[in-house]
Amino acid sequence: MPRTSAGLLLFRSGSPGAAEGIEVLVGHMGGPFWARKTTGSWTIPKGEIEPDEDPHAAALREFAEELGLPAPEPVEPDVDLGEIRQRSGKVVRCWARRGTLDVTTIVSNLAVIEWPPRSGRQLEVPELDRATWLTPAEATPLLVTGQPTFLTRLTTHLT
Repeated sequence: MPRTSAGLLLFRSGSPGAAEGIEVLVGHMGGPFWARKTTGSWTIPKGEIEPDEDPHAAALREFAEELGLPAPEPVEPDVDLGEIRQRSGKVVRCWARRGTLDVTTIVSNLAVIEWPPRSGRQLEVPELDRATWLTPAEATPLLVTGQPTFLTRLTTHLT
């Protein structure tokens, strides 16, 4: 059975002249493997759903863990963007919420990885080392394969 994660895609009104009219919050994956990568190394804040956990609640919990801040209170109902399957086989379920957040204040939780691979050495790294606001067009080539589908679904929902 594939692993399942839940995420929250935060979006806000875009800067003047932004073609799509919105910006989305995305995070760059932490650790030495991702340090010098750009394309395919950004993600929607997300994480695995615990057994018997409500997927939407998991999305909110993971957002807070990965950014170090709770998601802003909703001003309207969250948009269910459905699910996708990433190349790794992982299934990701996502919701979108209108709101804003100061990305300069994020402090991600830490994950333990083996680095270098197969070395037996353990290293603690932040799950996300930084976050930024981008238009969907800017974010699309940066996101992990499969996740741009959520951007398409959000922009379709908003039009």
